[in-house]
Amino acid sequence: MAKEQFSRTKACATKTLYAVMKEMIRRGGSIPAKEIYPWVNDHVELTAWEKEPAGKMGYIRWTNSFQFYSIDYQKAGFIIKKNGTWYITPEGEKALKKNPEEVMNTANAAYHEWRRLNPKDDNPTEEPTDETVEKDNAVNLDLLESDARDGIRKYIISKSPYEFQDLVAALLRAMGYHTPFVAPKGKDGGIDIIAYLDPLGAQTPRIKVQVKHKPETAIGASDVRALSGVLKTGDIALFVTSGTYSTDARNAASGNDKFIRLIDGDDFIEMWQEYYDKMSDDDKNMLPLKRISFLGNNE
Repeated sequence: MAKEQFSRTKACATKTLYAVMKEMIRRGGSIPAKEIYPWVNDHVELTAWEKEPAGKMGYIRWTNSFQFYSIDYQKAGFIIKKNGTWYITPEGEKALKKNPEEVMNTANAAYHEWRRLNPKDDNPTEEPTDETVEKDNAVNLDLLESDARDGIRKYIISKSPYEFQDLVAALLRAMGYHTPFVAPKGKDGGIDIIAYLDPLGAQTPRIKVQVKHKPETAIGASDVRALSGVLKTGDIALFVTSGTYSTDARNAASGNDKFIRLIDGDDFIEMWQEYYDKMSDDDKNMLPLKRISFLGNNE
């Protein structure tokens, strides 16, 4: 059977998406969205045409095609995009037993079946004609959201450790907690923030917070175990980092007999966005956001 001839755009997406899915498996099942573009540029052979800017937004051709067709892979259940990270599913791992073109065809079919079952007009028997416009809107929104998240991340990175500590305290206040203790400058180690459910701290649980401003570092298990050691009856703990956690650190938290919640840099950004409207003006000004509305969907 003759091999289907894909357009240059589709062929580009086929090879880049396949390569990234393989890389997700190599990394244990996921990859931060911010690392995808640099990784592809370094590890996938791209033509001069694929590297050119194109379209009204001026995005590089391969990134446009990559994002455009990634929607098909989502509808096929091969990948999940969540909180700035891409995950490969068991269905995606199984799909990689096929060649890249077969994976793309399966994803295309899944997208068209999803669109058939979710028509945008009142006539469910009429084939939709706005696929390109719809997917272009989704691609542009995805890219803009990624740019916005990167901007927030860079702003956080520019902060000092004590400024990041103050951001964490502001987030807790927006969530309804009282923060009578935020460690002053010069304090070395120990608990950085204590948060209470009530102004007097009479109610339990009382929250002890460790904050690490290490955006390029994965926190290890020893730090998590050290935090566990200072918890007393009626205490729970939060460990907040502007970076990430090692697998051993996550295992140390989940397997601990005391409650320790780990919040990494991506979690922090998402929570800051979620609770931003509940902050005081002074707290908002520590990391100000601007709300902008884009055409989206109801998924």
